Amino acid sequence: MSSSAPADGIAAVPDVTKTPSRSGDLPDTRDGWAPYFGGFERVVLVANSDAVDMAVLSSQFGEGTLFVFFNKVFKVLSEPFDRPSLLIARSSQAGANIVYRREVDEVLKLLRGAQFEGIGNLRAGDQETFSQPREFGGARVGFLDLTPVFADFYPRTHVPTSGFALAFWLTEACPQLPIVLAGFTARRTGQWRLFHDHEWTFEQIIYRLLVRSGRLTMVGGPSDGHWDQIAARIPGVSPSDVALVSAEVLSERLEGTNVVMDRLISLTRLQGRLDGFIRSLKPKTRKQKLAEKIAEQGPGKG
Repeated sequence: MSSSAPADGIAAVPDVTKTPSRSGDLPDTRDGWAPYFGGFERVVLVANSDAVDMAVLSSQFGEGTLFVFFNKVFKVLSEPFDRPSLLIARSSQAGANIVYRREVDEVLKLLRGAQFEGIGNLRAGDQETFSQPREFGGARVGFLDLTPVFADFYPRTHVPTSGFALAFWLTEACPQLPIVLAGFTARRTGQWRLFHDHEWTFEQIIYRLLVRSGRLTMVGGPSDGHWDQIAARIPGVSPSDVALVSAEVLSERLEGTNVVMDRLISLTRLQGRLDGFIRSLKPKTRKQKLAEKIAEQGPGKG
């Protein structure tokens, strides 16, 4: 391999010739990754979520299953994992997040073993940059650029989450492959944050549609609703009717919530200004400096 752009038109990947692996490198094109995933009986994507129970997942899905983890696996793994597994390391403008935050060793100590497949460095936004293979602690490394997949599909104001990007692409690239989402709740809790970079509502809508069409299975997360049960109980009402009315009710309740939020914002405006001032005193991170540089260059100059 070289650092030239792959045949399917994705962004150039780093020079991988400097880091030999135990059994060859992972793919670096979408056309290469599709048969790789297709070689397993099923793929289970494991979200970093309170809803994940790895003991249950391991017993529920047998041989032939590839478990795919994302970034900070120590959020869901408390001990080394000994099943076939792949780590998806998401990139930012400063490279792979686990590299940028110096978390590679902490992550790999929970995965590195005889059945660990390696790391897939993923990008799904046009400002995201791959890291060099040598920065991943000697693990097998591959590169997956899904940016073109979402160019005219995902809301332009946001970027896809790693789990959504991989799950949606897999349903298109490997239509016969059983894909299971574990813990994809998109719920904020005291422990888990939801970053505003992603359009969580859009992603949940797509997940539910894919589940209803039979192209995805979700465990340890939200159900696909109770529309069928309600429609079956009320004569003359279809599941679509229930869904439409539910959307109307949700819209009204959301508007009521917005009124309360506006009031809260007014009451906490002074605290917000103080918080902003304190944050402005902190040194800028590498990612913030990169973002400012890109903004100053303007569209088409990066």
